[in-house]
Amino acid sequence: MKKWISLLWIFSLMCCLLAGCGKQNNTDDLIINSNDSGSADSSAESVDVDFSQTDAELFTDRDYRVDDTTAESVTIELNGNSAKASSNSVKISGSTVTITEEATYILSGTLNNGRIVVDADETAKLQIVLNGVDVTAKTSAALYILEADKVFVTLADGTSNTLANGGTFTAIDDNNIDGAVFSKQDLTFNGTGSLTVTSPGGHSIVCKDDLVFTGGSYTINAASHGVDANDSVRVTGSTNLTIDAGKDGIHCENTDDPSLGFVYISNGNLRIEAEGDGMAAGAYMQIENGTFDLLVGGGSANGSKASSDHFGGFMGGGRPGNPPSNTASAEEDSTSMKGIKAATDLLINVGTFNINSADDSIHADGSVTINGGTFEIASGDDAVHAEETLTVTNGTVHITESYEGLEALDIDIRGGDIQLVAADDGLNAAGGADSSGTTGGRDGMFGGGKGGMGGGHGGPGGMGGGMSSASNGSILISGGKLHINASGDGIDANGTLTISGGYTVVVGPTQGDTATLDYDQSATISGGTFIGTGAAGMAQTFSASEQGVVAIRVGNQSAGTAITLKDKTGKTLLSHEPELSFAVVILSSPEILSGETYTITVGSATSEAEAS
Repeated sequence: MKKWISLLWIFSLMCCLLAGCGKQNNTDDLIINSNDSGSADSSAESVDVDFSQTDAELFTDRDYRVDDTTAESVTIELNGNSAKASSNSVKISGSTVTITEEATYILSGTLNNGRIVVDADETAKLQIVLNGVDVTAKTSAALYILEADKVFVTLADGTSNTLANGGTFTAIDDNNIDGAVFSKQDLTFNGTGSLTVTSPGGHSIVCKDDLVFTGGSYTINAASHGVDANDSVRVTGSTNLTIDAGKDGIHCENTDDPSLGFVYISNGNLRIEAEGDGMAAGAYMQIENGTFDLLVGGGSANGSKASSDHFGGFMGGGRPGNPPSNTASAEEDSTSMKGIKAATDLLINVGTFNINSADDSIHADGSVTINGGTFEIASGDDAVHAEETLTVTNGTVHITESYEGLEALDIDIRGGDIQLVAADDGLNAAGGADSSGTTGGRDGMFGGGKGGMGGGHGGPGGMGGGMSSASNGSILISGGKLHINASGDGIDANGTLTISGGYTVVVGPTQGDTATLDYDQSATISGGTFIGTGAAGMAQTFSASEQGVVAIRVGNQSAGTAITLKDKTGKTLLSHEPELSFAVVILSSPEILSGETYTITVGSATSEAEAS
């Protein structure tokens, strides 16, 4: 044992001599990554997001109503290449059935190559009940809503219905019909039956206004977007959506009004396989509850896992000033394959999420707030990414694969249970360069201080390797449980790191240019428990603390080596067995007092260390 400690002492001395060769951060390389290319409009109009919306505000009583099948209802029987109706409010021309007045219409039967058209008064609210319907329009929309105030499509209980396009779209008027269901007006789907919508040559359901689902089971297959709306997509109730899309599963965007193009989901079951984004909102997205199973872009195995060098705009655009290196790569990277994406802010309150995505699993060009829910995430890029603030207050987040786990300009973790595996940084607060100060690095360097197992406490002149520049990112941890397994930096605060509560564990490798903690300006701890292990070459510890910190070098230790910290009475304060190899240990908890001496055991070696 004496020989082993001696070798560690020599190793420590060499590291102290090399402390001046600290890690040099180039802030030009610290830009948030989204694997997207193109250009984003930095002058785009800012929109204030109001997340106080509720079901009562966004769904009407009639959105849920399914029982308007009274004696006054109009029946329409579809008969292959023709149809007949019980009212002259229905105009029939060959296999084209046109509904012209406000009423309830009950449809049944088959149209082999025809379409149902709604062309009523602009104030008309009418209901279409699909009672065992199979309509195929070879060159247009099977259901075309041209004029009305609002149309309610009800799936009759116990029925199966089909609306399909044949694979091509031929213009029949001035509208660019490109969906098997195409509506110019507000459209609501409800009921308890099922509907299959197929579009091998375009989108499946297109709505140029508000699109609402309050019930029913839907199987949607599309060459392009599965569901495409202009103003909003709203989902609640017992809705079951199964979507297979060549582009986005759900896509909502209004290029004329930045306050529109939002997605609101308060319940339902959504199963989406998409080659583009799973769910994309051109404005904001609010998720109150629901079950989400998303396979996007073929899953995490197809992710590029590129370094952080582009911000991701809504349509795949990069941050201004960081264009793709060449046209070919721009074309190749232009497809966004994110799980859940919002162009402004994203709020998740509750829900169950299983997301496997080639690109970011959860992404917002503004801020992301997670107040609860259960998440199983595998991402080919960032698991959760916000270009502004990422806030987690509650929930269970399990990230099995990611390039970077949680990334934003500012990360604020207040609660929840987060376990993540990252190929690069576990937490990354990425901000632009800030030349106002460079205090972070040297205050947190390892090296000097009391001896022991080859290190010393992490006061000024500590563990080694400081930053040469600073930026304006921040990481705040005030609560919750956080377990980070990172092959890059465990916590990379390109700016400041502040820990005031919670239970944080960071494990990192001994290979490469990595560190348990990596920050530019400062890292402070005033509460909570922190257990960190990782590489020695670029290691930093806290620059300041209101509670004691023990930070020492321990040589190269194999994964699973036990670490135990005891006070002078022999009481065990902390213990841990890192799942990755390590060369440094950083420990802090409210029971550790600055200036006190503690006994630390690593494997079979024991030494004393003074807390800073």
